Amino acid sequence: MKYRTLGRTGLSVSEICLGTMTWGSQNSEAEAFEQMDYALSQGVNFFDTAELYPTTPLSAETYTDTEKLIGNWFAKTGRRKDVILASKVAGAGRPYIRGGAPITAATIRAAVDASLARLKTDYIDLFQIHWPNRGHYHFRAAWSYDPSRQDTATVMAEILEKLEALQDCVKAGKIRAIGLSNETCWGTQQFLALAEKHGLPRIATIQNEYNLLYRSFDLDLAELAHHEQVSLLAYSPLAAGLLSGKYLNGEKPEGSRGSINGDLGGRLTPHQEPATRAYVELARAHGLDPAQMALAFCLTRPFMGSVIIGATSMDQLRTNIGAADLKLSEDIMQAIAAIHRQYPMAI
Repeated sequence: MKYRTLGRTGLSVSEICLGTMTWGSQNSEAEAFEQMDYALSQGVNFFDTAELYPTTPLSAETYTDTEKLIGNWFAKTGRRKDVILASKVAGAGRPYIRGGAPITAATIRAAVDASLARLKTDYIDLFQIHWPNRGHYHFRAAWSYDPSRQDTATVMAEILEKLEALQDCVKAGKIRAIGLSNETCWGTQQFLALAEKHGLPRIATIQNEYNLLYRSFDLDLAELAHHEQVSLLAYSPLAAGLLSGKYLNGEKPEGSRGSINGDLGGRLTPHQEPATRAYVELARAHGLDPAQMALAFCLTRPFMGSVIIGATSMDQLRTNIGAADLKLSEDIMQAIAAIHRQYPMAI
């Protein structure tokens, strides 16, 4: 396992990050414990969670259960210091989370304290804004995205308020570093500029979707990541399982996310199938597991901090972690580039 430094933080994390959003719904506590034990044994020292989790499916009844399972594992094993732990504050829109309120200074402070209690720890290594108050183009929202409706002064005031609240949490020793999720290039730059102007904590990471089918980060955000030293934490590197090939030809395996969450957040459409098939056939032609090839590609990207994997079975987990040992040949990289030219945005 290789390790990378997140932004300018000095936090050294495994290039594979253990995602947790199925724990408490698709995965039991015993299964979550087994995944954490195995991941650590393979050199994975980075776990990512959120107060929102689990998400398969999302529900008021299971809200926060994933953090509770991780806290129980820390209490049982005493291995908190072996893990770089990331969590997130949920944004507006869900009535069962603080009445659906947007993220403010008060909600950040409340969310941090509640997560610490559930996680049974006195600090979180990386605390992230799960999504911005103003909206964004992620989760298939690009087709209706219209930033001209945003009020610039309001957005800037909200960003400053968030940074000031996060500063309070850093000073109190409750969090060590901060990050964003589902953000834009402009939004990330404003967090950076306001932090520098006011002496507030600097954004270290941005957690956005990145995979062979969805590579918007390759453009302006890649430039920002390079010049500003902001690391990408790639979520959905398998496009919610599409790139394993298991949903080809209309298949929806029993117990899979597709059988639970329907269209996989808008990803499971006929439009993606030709591109998915091309990548799966490329992997198989070279004797590779399609999921491992997809993950290994993500690891080649210069802006990558860590690739967040998720698994519901130990076989999946072993396969996904094993991608860290796979080096793609130049022929495969060229073939991937050719498929990307043909299908530049398949989901």
